[in-house]
Amino acid sequence: MVNQEGLVRDLFVFGGSAGGLEALLEVLRCLPADLPATVGVVLHRNPTFASQLAALLDRCVSLPVSEPKDGELLEMGHVCLAPRDVHMTIVDEQWRLLHDPKVHRMRPAVDPLMISAAAARGPRVVGIVLSGGGGDGVDGLIAIKSKGGLSIVQRPDEARQPSMPLAAIREDDVDAALRTDQIAEMLPLLAAGRPYTISRPRG
Repeated sequence: MVNQEGLVRDLFVFGGSAGGLEALLEVLRCLPADLPATVGVVLHRNPTFASQLAALLDRCVSLPVSEPKDGELLEMGHVCLAPRDVHMTIVDEQWRLLHDPKVHRMRPAVDPLMISAAAARGPRVVGIVLSGGGGDGVDGLIAIKSKGGLSIVQRPDEARQPSMPLAAIREDDVDAALRTDQIAEMLPLLAAGRPYTISRPRG
């Protein structure tokens, strides 16, 4: 069971790379438009080419999706996607965009978002690592767990590229490895302060 303590978890931070966009869409498409939580997303992106990724996601899901401006306040029921070539972090309930050195050879990287989220909201944070290559997100999930938050990964056998979820499982005592449909089912319950019972595998 996830969130047996019945705490309200109202900040969901996702990270992914190869295969992560597809997994993210599968989750976001199932979330209700009135979700009482803020969602932050880092996907590894090409730093030089303009992208319409936020607009694409916004057309496909019920929650509004945008790339935040530096200093923009966090907002309930809203998905914020890290812009290209900056790290997206959270400081004093604001999105902060930083052109700091690359992390895991990436900018944006998952770890800066997750580490800052843990510092900002402690046990109210749920970190979710999706499909992708490498170890980005491991330090972020460890930071979230250290503050009482929850650490979730996409099941490696479902992920198109399982390296990121597998690295998190190896290095961090993750709370659950779930399919994308289970993640989507779980998040509204966590936002309402309710536990989630992990269902048995299908078939």
